Amino acid sequence: MFDAYCCDGFFDEVFSTGGPPRLPDLVEHLRGFSGEELRTRQRRAEALLLNLGITFAVYGDDRGTEKVWPVDLIPRIMDATEWGGIEKGLEQRIHALNLFIDDIYNDKKIIKDGVLPEEIVATATTYRKECEGFHPPNGVWVHVTGTDLVRDRDGQIYVLEDNLRCPSGVSYVLENRELMKRTLPEVFRGASVAPVEDYPERLLSTLLDTAPAGLDEPTAVVLTPGIYNSAYFEHSFLAQQMGVELVEGQDLVVDDGFVFMQTTHGMKRVDVIYRRIDDDFLDPKCFRSNSALGVPGLMEVYKAGRVTLANAPGTGIADDKAIYAYVPQIIKYYLGEDAILNNVPTYLCSDAQQRQHVLDHMNELVVKPTNESGGYGIMLGPQATESEQATCADAIRQNPRNFIAQPMLTLSTVPTLIGDQLEPRHVDLRPFILTGNETYVLPGGLTRVALRQGSMIVNSSQGGGSKDTWVIGSASGKSAWREAESSSGFENSMQSQSTGGMSQSQSQS
Repeated sequence: MFDAYCCDGFFDEVFSTGGPPRLPDLVEHLRGFSGEELRTRQRRAEALLLNLGITFAVYGDDRGTEKVWPVDLIPRIMDATEWGGIEKGLEQRIHALNLFIDDIYNDKKIIKDGVLPEEIVATATTYRKECEGFHPPNGVWVHVTGTDLVRDRDGQIYVLEDNLRCPSGVSYVLENRELMKRTLPEVFRGASVAPVEDYPERLLSTLLDTAPAGLDEPTAVVLTPGIYNSAYFEHSFLAQQMGVELVEGQDLVVDDGFVFMQTTHGMKRVDVIYRRIDDDFLDPKCFRSNSALGVPGLMEVYKAGRVTLANAPGTGIADDKAIYAYVPQIIKYYLGEDAILNNVPTYLCSDAQQRQHVLDHMNELVVKPTNESGGYGIMLGPQATESEQATCADAIRQNPRNFIAQPMLTLSTVPTLIGDQLEPRHVDLRPFILTGNETYVLPGGLTRVALRQGSMIVNSSQGGGSKDTWVIGSASGKSAWREAESSSGFENSMQSQSTGGMSQSQSQS
């Protein structure tokens, strides 16, 4: 099954070019299966997904909106030492971004000290004047983060983007793991895979950590836009797993300075809202007046400190892709440290000199809107026609602030079951980070895979799939990535990876 496997010069997560496999144990396990046996188990997994109703939505697809979540059975594996560095880098990044958001809505020291141009913030569509002067409980603005990572041809891990508003995908991490246990249990034997199953419990604890002060038993809910939202499966899944109510805006009401939900037993006070609704739709009295999804008066209660919103309104300022370009400086400014995880080199089209470089190299670069998600609006220069490049260039000239550009990375590959053969397919990785009284990084995260040969677009809305992600733990029961931190100097490992150049990127969320 592996005899014809060819990495085509890409960095492969399993095989090294011309050498032994990076993951010999996984290869040995998989060699015990015929292609037909793996294909049979893949079909079994797909039938389970269908029966369990594990789905996502793609708007505007002629073949139907609701899709069964695509999973490939071959896991992506990371060793403990490398994961230790990634974990620490993510903790550092989120810590700094929380400090940045709090500063930018209050003292704006980072602007006054000349680290960040004021114009970048003033022109950001995600900046919320309504949040100026506000400090959330425990100083936590970003409770849940999904940070997209990619590995380039040189083997280095880079941060592609930060998702700080309503990052999706963690429910599929949990479902993928359960699916793997059911359909390919043999591969788990002796692997000591770091568990992910306690994520809902940790999420609930994180939410309650930041409840308004003085409450003995705060009540949390998940606020969803409803069944037509593309992430509705995840909203209902997380609410069910945490044991809290899933509510829509019409289920909540503001009365006498507090938020209540309507239940069959009468009105019940709500203290923490894990909202999966964008800022614009949260409160028609504060943001979009025509929103029917939010709760009138919610922001007034929030600013009075009588309810917690997670993530806090206004956090989108920190995942604006123009702000992303400054994250290494943000880390240095607030923490006095160098960034452990590197950014992808980024050109800001709002800067005249950088914009001209982008316009002169449209056929080499990936151009992205600063506030789109789901892979929409991206122009992949090396794969775009001249007409598409010209259209994109016009859009940049009309609204330079709305675009950045990056070199096109070559994403690493992982063996993927295509028919009854294993073929390399490009992947990225979205780890999830929780921040309450402490920071927790879910081991691994969601590996997204571009199922089409040669494609580097991994988004499920663009035809991508997913893989279970394993961080290999230790037999002692202590997390191996923490053991690695204390014993083997993973910082040295990450620093050695952080030198050298970049080439390209384009797996967008």
